[in-house]
Amino acid sequence: MRELWASWRSEFILGEKEKKCIFCKRGRQNRLRRNLILYSGKYSFVIINLYPYNPGHLMVVPYRHLKKIESLTDAEHCEMTQLMVLSVKILKKIFKPHGFNIGMNLGAVAGAGIKHHLHYHIVPRFIGDTNFLPAVGKTRLMSIGLDQIYDKLKPEFDRHQKQGKLAHSK
Repeated sequence: MRELWASWRSEFILGEKEKKCIFCKRGRQNRLRRNLILYSGKYSFVIINLYPYNPGHLMVVPYRHLKKIESLTDAEHCEMTQLMVLSVKILKKIFKPHGFNIGMNLGAVAGAGIKHHLHYHIVPRFIGDTNFLPAVGKTRLMSIGLDQIYDKLKPEFDRHQKQGKLAHSK
């Protein structure tokens, strides 16, 4: 068996586990870069996935702690949809992916890692991103770091936020 080292995960594995909801905690803090938050709206925010499927894997998360999609208000749903569309536009501009997976895993049986706070995933897809490494070696290779992704995406989200293009932006 071959070994692949991912020493950057040691902080997560050995570190103290968070007791509160990670989205509630991060969404209310003003430490955008540290929490990888790209956009703060009135009802929801865009955050980079700390354990991405692909570089540029983003999530759109409501501030309210909800596990049922039917509990979203019309305003929350509207803003989340607008932020998904904005995220796709920005990811297309910066990373030029060949496609996207967009969705929500509701409940542990559906694959939700954070099952008590619903959120959308926006995963940019690239030709060849399902090559032999994940298929045979059950390994993913991230070719760009989270800080670099943040630095590339944040100015675009800031530009849109300053222009107030969302109907419900702060």
